[in-house]
Amino acid sequence: MKRITLLIAILMIATSATWAQTTSRWGITAGANINTVHFKQNDILPSKTMWGPQLGVTGEMNFSGIGFGVEGALLYSLRQGKVDYGSRQAWSSLGFGNETVSMHYLDVPLHLKFKYHNLGGLETSFMPLAYVGPQFSFLTYGNHKNLNSYPPVNVYLDMGLGFELMERVQIRGGYNFSIGQSFHTKLLDDNVAKNRTWYFNVTWFLK
Repeated sequence: MKRITLLIAILMIATSATWAQTTSRWGITAGANINTVHFKQNDILPSKTMWGPQLGVTGEMNFSGIGFGVEGALLYSLRQGKVDYGSRQAWSSLGFGNETVSMHYLDVPLHLKFKYHNLGGLETSFMPLAYVGPQFSFLTYGNHKNLNSYPPVNVYLDMGLGFELMERVQIRGGYNFSIGQSFHTKLLDDNVAKNRTWYFNVTWFLK
C-alpha cells in the first residue's frame, strides 16, 4: 500500500511539473473548406467539388522546450458537394437533377502538434509546424432531407502542415476524411457518401 501511495505521489508531482512548463493561448480562425462527396459505389452518382467557409476559435497548449503541444478548436464549417442525382433514372424520374448537398457542422478537432523551433533564432519570425488527430463534427443542418439521411455526428481523421509567423499568426493547409458515413441516400440505403475535405485557414493568436 505504501508503494502504491508513493507511486501515485511521484506521478502527481511529475504531472504537476510538466503542466507547470506549459504555455497556453487562443485565437480566431478563418478559412475555407474544399469538399468532395465520395460515394462508396464510385459509379453510382457523379459529384463535383465545392467550397464553403470555416470560422471559429482555436486554443493551443505547448510544452516548453520540446516542440510538442496539444490543440483544440470549435469551428463552424460548411461542407458541400454538387451531386448529379439526375444521372440515374431512380432519381430523375422523381424530378431531381444536379443538386447541391450542403452540410453545416460544428467541428471539434483535437490535435497533437509539433513545432520545429531549433532554427537558431529564426523561429521568432518563422516556425514550421505539423499536426494530426481526430475531429468530431456535429451536424447542425443538412439540406435535401427528402433525398438524404444524415448522422448527427461524423468522425474524421485530420492532419496538416503549416507555419507560424512572428509568434502570432499560424497559416496552414490540411486534409480530413470521414471515417464513418457523412450521409446516405434514402432511395438506396446502401449508397453511402463520405466527405473528403481539403482546407486552408489562418489563426490570429491573442496574447
